[in-house]
Amino acid sequence: MAQDFEAIYQKDIMSGSYTTSSTHNSDDTIIGLRFANKHSGSVTVDARITRSAIDYYLIKDAPVPGGGSLELIDGGAKIVVQNGDVMMFRASRTGSVDVLMSYIDAIST
Repeated sequence: MAQDFEAIYQKDIMSGSYTTSSTHNSDDTIIGLRFANKHSGSVTVDARITRSAIDYYLIKDAPVPGGGSLELIDGGAKIVVQNGDVMMFRASRTGSVDVLMSYIDAIST
């Protein structure tokens, strides 16, 4: 069966409140997650999955240097998300970070 590769690009994630990136409607596999800091100074980032009103952090307060990036999922690592899971992101400085997420949609279980 052919795989359905998808991407979500989230520009200028917020500080304070979380930016909702996606709500999954099937069993999916996240195969790439990168934070890109567009600001000249260092920022911190959070990534979490909310399932049934419970938050699970992928990373919390991770530093990203000015002009740099942070790759959370690489080297063949994967994170499985299920129907109804919500991906959320936050940065310490509004408008300074973009998020790029790649995933395979509708993995058969």
